[in-house]
Amino acid sequence: MIIMKRFIYILFISIFPLSIFAQGKDSVVVYARVVDGDTLPIIPLKEVYIFSYKVVKNKRQAKRYSKLVRNVKKVYPYAKLAGLKYREYEEILINTPDKKERKKIMKKAEDELKEEYGEDLKKLTFSQGKILIKLISRETGNSSYEMVQDFRGRFVAFWWQAFAKIFGYNLKTDYDPEGEDQEIEWIVRMIENGQI
Repeated sequence: MIIMKRFIYILFISIFPLSIFAQGKDSVVVYARVVDGDTLPIIPLKEVYIFSYKVVKNKRQAKRYSKLVRNVKKVYPYAKLAGLKYREYEEILINTPDKKERKKIMKKAEDELKEEYGEDLKKLTFSQGKILIKLISRETGNSSYEMVQDFRGRFVAFWWQAFAKIFGYNLKTDYDPEGEDQEIEWIVRMIENGQI
């Protein structure tokens, strides 16, 4: 009987450690690289941006920055939508070889966008309009002037540019995230990261 207990004890001790080191079903497969005989896992990480709120020297600067944040937050969804619609219609127009059909498609798209977003866009302030033009350039990679020229033609683009100039806008404005538009870029990235 003592021998039987010892046998069970030895069997239990010899099997139990194997179950500790056995791999479970929740294994993770990762890429690896062998360096000098050692296998090193390679785990890609997302890019992380670290922002701090802008340090302001006086109340006037604080008010200006607060207004800029408010304006960017208001127009950024429209810029994102413009980028999506631009890519969508660009793909449709590439597959449409007939020039008359392309004109019809663009006129229909313009009417739909005016009907859906025209009233909201009319309510934007002057500074929000300028920011929107820059953010559309950021989202599409083209200035607003180039977009109108691509979709509606040079004459229409020239007309809209002249009309915009009367009100103080410039459709040929490009987005410069490293220079003039650096603050806007920081605010957009904070919005995308859910920080503001």
